[in-house]
Amino acid sequence: MKKHTNKSGKNLIWTKEIYEIVRGAAGGFLFGIPLLYTFEVWQAGSYIKPYLMLSVLAITYLVVFFFNRIEGFRRRKRTTLSDVILESIEALAIAITCATLILFLLQRINFDISLEEALGKITFESVPFSLGVALSRLILSENEPKNFSNPSRKTQDFMDKKLQKVKGVNETLADLGGTITGAIIIAFSIAPTDEVTELGVGASPPWLIAIMAASLLISYLIVFAAGFANQKQRRQQQGIFQTPESETVFSYLISLFASVLMLLLFQKVSFADPWFLWMRYTIVLGLPASIGGAAGRLAV
Repeated sequence: MKKHTNKSGKNLIWTKEIYEIVRGAAGGFLFGIPLLYTFEVWQAGSYIKPYLMLSVLAITYLVVFFFNRIEGFRRRKRTTLSDVILESIEALAIAITCATLILFLLQRINFDISLEEALGKITFESVPFSLGVALSRLILSENEPKNFSNPSRKTQDFMDKKLQKVKGVNETLADLGGTITGAIIIAFSIAPTDEVTELGVGASPPWLIAIMAASLLISYLIVFAAGFANQKQRRQQQGIFQTPESETVFSYLISLFASVLMLLLFQKVSFADPWFLWMRYTIVLGLPASIGGAAGRLAV
């Protein structure tokens, strides 16, 4: 019995640890994804000297350390200076890992470029990711439950039956509006740039599929796995597409639709272009749009 209890306790600790890391990574994606679509940052990272890399990392660490003194990405209270130091190191490591994965996904780093160039790009791109990790719980923390008196069971059942249909539609419309709004806020400044067309033209079908999979996974983690605002309540919603999986897919399709509208607005595509260019550009822009859409759903 004692061994079973110890094993369960260890599993619980690892589960909490994974959730903490997911929360930090989700915050990093929310803050860091727009800068990943900036040619000037790619170029600056290609020529940065090693001593400047270390300087950027040191300054970033100090900023993250300052934020972690106020409110880190972990739920547990930091009681000592060593806790803050270790959490800041972990936040920087999460940011570097996330930036590396997305840069590789967008083919800005690969095995054909030099190690120094890859490290330079990762260093620059990890700066906003680090701030996102450090600020994730402060800005998108889960609301504490409120102690309202519950109505009687019969009254609650009656209200549920009366309002179920209306509430489901309203929740779906709220998510629809939140997704479109968030997608536009994050992706609107990216849509008119040449980075979208450059990335889209260079992406092969396997890479496009990988970008779609990453878009779905990251948006799912932000809304349903990172422990941000009202995550438990979202899982209990009764909208038309309110299961976690169906909501993620539906919201991604809405984000792709918003991406198409933005590409048309900025004349990055036209009706004379072949369909595969539309598809390429839309999927590339759909990555930041879906992350913005996930943030928008958290806000509603």
